[in-house]
Amino acid sequence: MRYPSKHRHYSTAATKTTTLCRHLRPLNQPNKRLSRLALLAAVIVAPIHAQAVLPAAIQKALARADLTEADISIVITPVGDKTTSRLPTPIQVIDSDESDSQSASTIVSDPVTNTSKATSTSDPSHQSALVTIEQRTIEKHEQKIHAYTDDPYTYQSVESIPTVIPDEPQHTLNQNAKAQDTASNNKTSIKISFSPLLDHQSDIPRTPASTMKLVPSFIALDTLGADFVWHTRVYHTGIVIGNRLHGDLIIQGSGDPKMTHERLKQLLYKVKASGIRHIDGDIIIDSAVFNNVSKDPAAFDNSPLRPYNASPDGFLVNFSTIGIKTYPQDNGQASVTYKPRLANYQLPATINTRAASCGQASYSLAPQWQNTQLVLNASLPESCGEHVFYVAYPNAKEFAAHVIAAKWQALGNTLSGQVISQEAPDDVTKTKKRAHGLTAIAMSPLPMVSYPSLNLTEQIHDINHFSNNVMAEQVALSIGAYDKERLTQSIPASTTATSPSSHEASASNEMDNKVAADKSNGKKADSLYQFGKPATTDYPAALQTINQWWQTNLSTPPPHLTNGSGLCRECTITAANLSELLTYAYGRPNFEAYVDSLGVAGVSGTIAAHSDRLPKSAATGRAWIKTGTLNNVTSMAGYVKGLSGQDYVVVGIINTDQALNPYAARPVLDAMLDWTAQR
Repeated sequence: MRYPSKHRHYSTAATKTTTLCRHLRPLNQPNKRLSRLALLAAVIVAPIHAQAVLPAAIQKALARADLTEADISIVITPVGDKTTSRLPTPIQVIDSDESDSQSASTIVSDPVTNTSKATSTSDPSHQSALVTIEQRTIEKHEQKIHAYTDDPYTYQSVESIPTVIPDEPQHTLNQNAKAQDTASNNKTSIKISFSPLLDHQSDIPRTPASTMKLVPSFIALDTLGADFVWHTRVYHTGIVIGNRLHGDLIIQGSGDPKMTHERLKQLLYKVKASGIRHIDGDIIIDSAVFNNVSKDPAAFDNSPLRPYNASPDGFLVNFSTIGIKTYPQDNGQASVTYKPRLANYQLPATINTRAASCGQASYSLAPQWQNTQLVLNASLPESCGEHVFYVAYPNAKEFAAHVIAAKWQALGNTLSGQVISQEAPDDVTKTKKRAHGLTAIAMSPLPMVSYPSLNLTEQIHDINHFSNNVMAEQVALSIGAYDKERLTQSIPASTTATSPSSHEASASNEMDNKVAADKSNGKKADSLYQFGKPATTDYPAALQTINQWWQTNLSTPPPHLTNGSGLCRECTITAANLSELLTYAYGRPNFEAYVDSLGVAGVSGTIAAHSDRLPKSAATGRAWIKTGTLNNVTSMAGYVKGLSGQDYVVVGIINTDQALNPYAARPVLDAMLDWTAQR
């Protein structure tokens, strides 16, 4: 075991000085020597003043991971006030044999399908309420999920599995602070930030991995609002006679991040309930809200079937992911079922089994999507029992078409045409050879069904708790499509068959004004939707909107993003960037939704294993964290409540050019959380 030495620390500073001298060599004119000497003096003094010596616990963890101080950036900053904390109630994790001595009740019958219920006790360190959960409750929850599926985070997103965290509100924000939130978006009565407790290389741009999700998820909350919803609208051309549509059914995608297969079924049921059972035409999917956002799913790591590599889309269905569930039999085979089913596509009903441990099950089926069928190229470990594998389909639009056709048929409906999914449905309707008569009737500008999504608060929970990449992409793109300035310029038709929300009503008024203006100007509508297409966006526009927000509200330079999920090598952010964002978020009205989206150290989300790595950590149940992991990259960022009652913003990013097992580096950041929680 080797520890960072003083010699190594001084060498790092000397290296920086030497590097700067190379850049300053052109400044050798006599009249510039003074400024050059001033810069050199600043560089020599700066490390002594600003680069704090890392705590011993973090230095030891770095040495165990074979890392140096140069590999890590850390910022730890106190925020708020001890008497007006904005963080949720801490969670006390107790050993099972301690439960009888506790005043809290922590009984959970089935951790996969039920949330735990716990009463409050007191924290003797600063007399604030605690929620108590038994360690075995957390372990049972994690073990059951990991035994059931090879992809626990996709499983929990698709199926909306509750965590072990109690579902009642846990925030302890006092009434005065809440009143301030209601009265103003920009002012609170509490002190928001202090000088950093620890600041180490915070201005170095680094690859953040999934901690980058903290950027679009908060900006979306701040610009769109915690209650924002996406509306998927359904129109039709032609005319409905009886329960038969003589024309096309048109589904206008909204960019909804979580249109799971079950929610899609509900949408199509609403169409059926409106009176349409049979379609003498096509179902046309309009995904134009996002323009040219598809990506090569193999480009990042040559793993195109992993759900985390799925592409965003204007009408994304079930994250473009299918769940393959296996049931081993006694005859050397296992039966196979699928969610969702795919119409006009062959899916094998059985697979051979082999003698092997289920630990070898992950992606061992070697699936291959062919033109007309899915092929499973490997046998299943027979010890798996019932097990779910998640596999991404390589094309989001084709996948949506297969699923819609299957769901429409499953509802007992018929379709004489086909399901057509593309970004430009106008071209389909203009070039199709149509029969004369009833089917030639143009589409009404008003939707027959408007189906709201889950609200933004529920969506970002999946993004940050389970690190859902494609949902993060959908939200980042939606910032560009739905920000307030663009809403006033291009509003989709929004009158609905159900009671409209205030957002819908506002959009409807804008639409009425636009229609009146078009009529008075004699403009002829040439869009599929008669009075203007929905607002559209692409990556450049969405990322520009994010940069504009950053420059308006924060003082550090914006991070460099190429997408919204952090699944990129060229994306960079500084620890100072993330620290400023998290500090700013702490004082904003939608902070509660933001912090609740984060995993709780040692309890839930991607940070649930914190207490396994550091069993006696003071941060267990007291840290709300987003993690990030790529090869050679490990990061954590979020909030910690110290034992003193003080709240802290914490950011730690490790990058190294050497081959690094990111799991070996996590204890370094675990030590950072533990050290902070002890303050």
